[in-house]
Amino acid sequence: MTSQLLDSDASETMEWLESLDAVIDHAGRTRAHYLMLRMLNRAREQQVGVPGVGTTDYINTIPPDSEPPFPGDEDLERRIRAYIRWNAAIMVHRAQRPGVEVGGHISTYASAAALYEVGFNHFFRGRDHPGGGDQVYFQGHASPGIYARAFLEGRLGESQLDRFRQEVSQHGAGAGLPSYPHPRRMPDFWEFPTVSMGLTPLNAIYQARFNRYLLNRGIKDTSQQRVWAFLGDGEMDEPESLGAIGVAARDGLDNLTFVVNCNLQRLDGPVRGNGKVIQELEAFFGGAGWNVIKVVWGREWDPLLANDHEGALIDLMNTTPDGDFQTFKAESGAFVRDHFFGRDPRTEAMVQDLTDEQIRGLKRGGHDYRKLYAAYRSATEHRGQPTVILAKTVKGWTLGSHFEGRNSTHQMKKLTLDDLKEFRDRLHLDIPDSRLDATLPPYYRPADGSPEKDYLRDRRLALGGYLPARRVESPRLNLPDDTAYAVSRRGTGKQKVATTMAFVRLLKELMNDRAMGHRFVPIIPDEARTFGLDSLFPSKKIYSPLGQTYLSVDRDLLLSYQEDIKGVLLHEGITEAGSAASWAAAGTSYATHGEPMIPLYIFYSMFGFQRTGDEFWAAADQMTRGFLLGATAGRTTLNGEGLQHQDGHSLLLALTNPACLSYDAAYAFELGHIVAEALRRMYGEPRAGEDPNVFYYLTLYNEPIVQPAQPADVDIEGILAGMHRYSPAQAGDGPNAQILASGIAVPWALEAQERLLREWSVNADVWSVTSWTQLRRDALAADEWNRLHPDRPPKDAYVTSRLRNAPGPVVAVSDWMRAVPDQIAPFVPGTWSSLGTDGFGLSDTRGALRQHFGVDASAIVLRVLEQLVTGDALDGSALSQAQRTYRPTHTPEASIDHEASP
Repeated sequence: MTSQLLDSDASETMEWLESLDAVIDHAGRTRAHYLMLRMLNRAREQQVGVPGVGTTDYINTIPPDSEPPFPGDEDLERRIRAYIRWNAAIMVHRAQRPGVEVGGHISTYASAAALYEVGFNHFFRGRDHPGGGDQVYFQGHASPGIYARAFLEGRLGESQLDRFRQEVSQHGAGAGLPSYPHPRRMPDFWEFPTVSMGLTPLNAIYQARFNRYLLNRGIKDTSQQRVWAFLGDGEMDEPESLGAIGVAARDGLDNLTFVVNCNLQRLDGPVRGNGKVIQELEAFFGGAGWNVIKVVWGREWDPLLANDHEGALIDLMNTTPDGDFQTFKAESGAFVRDHFFGRDPRTEAMVQDLTDEQIRGLKRGGHDYRKLYAAYRSATEHRGQPTVILAKTVKGWTLGSHFEGRNSTHQMKKLTLDDLKEFRDRLHLDIPDSRLDATLPPYYRPADGSPEKDYLRDRRLALGGYLPARRVESPRLNLPDDTAYAVSRRGTGKQKVATTMAFVRLLKELMNDRAMGHRFVPIIPDEARTFGLDSLFPSKKIYSPLGQTYLSVDRDLLLSYQEDIKGVLLHEGITEAGSAASWAAAGTSYATHGEPMIPLYIFYSMFGFQRTGDEFWAAADQMTRGFLLGATAGRTTLNGEGLQHQDGHSLLLALTNPACLSYDAAYAFELGHIVAEALRRMYGEPRAGEDPNVFYYLTLYNEPIVQPAQPADVDIEGILAGMHRYSPAQAGDGPNAQILASGIAVPWALEAQERLLREWSVNADVWSVTSWTQLRRDALAADEWNRLHPDRPPKDAYVTSRLRNAPGPVVAVSDWMRAVPDQIAPFVPGTWSSLGTDGFGLSDTRGALRQHFGVDASAIVLRVLEQLVTGDALDGSALSQAQRTYRPTHTPEASIDHEASP
């Protein structure tokens, strides 16, 4: 390795080099290797700035002589751990009884039991801790173990364990236990949904970051709270798992600890059969700036490593691939003696005095309580960096030879009678053979007043209460009065303003509210200027834990880029995934911190539900509250960008999320009423039977139009329900029609209304449909009520009641694919027809695109006339004439002044 730095003292440099040569000559390369690693680590500690070490030897990071004394009763904790292991496995086994057979996972928790128990007994702080509670993301497939611990604590009963994965069939909805951590299903128990693999590491990082955001803004003291995320080594292959680790390092999130359960197995086989996943992850995290702690070997290996003077054993550990290590755990001690230690005469001699059983008992570090305690304590004391603990374990540990380390262990859900006996014996449980029924073996719980029960309770009380637990202690907010919404209701006169900018104007008014303005959290994925949110830079500033240490290039501009440690805006950069994770952390602050925050995540609508829909689904499960703002919505408004930016379907994707209320407003005054209603429902006083745990998806357009003033007779109920008659037809003798339009299509519908009357004497009502989705959900609810109450007068859907007496055919149009308005077609009385922007987007002028997709005013007029002719309300000759008039024969081109071209 060469350097361009000037050697200011050549003689001193030569002394250092000669010293290294002397060590190699007299103590060997192993000693030299050790010294160099120590020097590099010390250089890192002293912030010298030398290149970091990619990987270290395949041994524990913390040497035995640096391990702190273990503060608990290890024997008592081992017994508690054995009870939990047994109950977790038996719960899944009993769920496979005939007639139920709902499955479950045994082996993940079996590998991770010690990882959790050292945390439960010594580190995880509950909500009643003086410094506040920790946020713990439990690995989804390990949920049986968490249920089993709650059973031991008395928080769950035996009947509940027997209803694992049976949430409806036994005793009705809500009586059973969900398969994985689902806060919406167990809102007083689970806090974070974690089984969508890859999202946990991402969400944990942004949760830890949001904790610091609350601290730095002075909203809540979170300085003593820690975020723990328990992950699988196979899970780390998900792009989301490693995609944001640089954020945690850059922000210095020393309140964050990842614990990666490195059992070396995916769901079907080895994670890295030909490699070493712990070494790989060490390089990833270390290179990103994390503090890495490896817990590879248990205490039984310490004497062997202490006697490894020539480094032969370490070399063997370094070069053995994970696939071999898996095989060794599935084989006998004699096999390990021959195929591992026997690879080198020096290591073979090291174990010559050990029995095969002792070799078989050489544990992995993730099953050694002392090693784990040392790692956890080191992580909590480390400053300036997030920490990842890479703990080597065995999948299916203690479950018996049929389970441990087998490729199929993840899919194994039942134990044979022989397996049950072996499992019981390995755990030293006092359960006689006579009780080991092959179908319904018993649960095991020590009696009240037993040392185990008392120890379990006392440790949790000392740490601030039981976990997991979700507790909502959030105040209702004092909402802004009507004056805050005046800006959205007065119109813009002759000025053309897109609904995106109209929303930003409203947001600025709301953020200036003295009572709750500080609770708004705008979240932007590097498009603030596109959306007009750069106007918030000078007043609200961009959050940065470092403040702004540089001289901004645009400091002289009115809307200069300004960062501040107390900044309000979360400007995430080009990461929709990170932005969505920030949004979920802020939107659940009412539950995790008792501080209701109002996140508003604004994005290109195409890159919302399509790109991060899985995160929005997890957010719904976590009962996130807040706003999603799909800006540049529609297929034709973002006309120059082409198909990958033009959104015609996100409203359909939003429909699939039961917690999402989506609106496609046309005008600013509609937005104002929707936002006011959303704030009331989520943060004010919800009405009887109304779920406040929802979020709102508002589509916003980038096409400037004149924003009309709110009509004097505005139908607020209709705006919120999903449709209101914005422009009634003029009274006349001609045929009638109903035009339903949403968003940017409302102006096209109004133009069509005027032309229909002027050119064809057709009287058309124009309805602004603010939410196709809400209309459909209301209709489905009415349909369900009618089905369940056949002896009662039927209920009408809102859309049905509004259109029942509206004469003429119904034509629906939007800047979305036809399936969006077609949601309500079954509930519309009379003739239905729709127009939409199906297909891929294109780059062109807005007029050309609307003519291409057949959604402009001419297309609306033509479709209305077609329906009237079909219904015999107009003569067929009118249709022929209209088709000649309105059917395009070519695509209009933008004018170009060729004379002025060079």
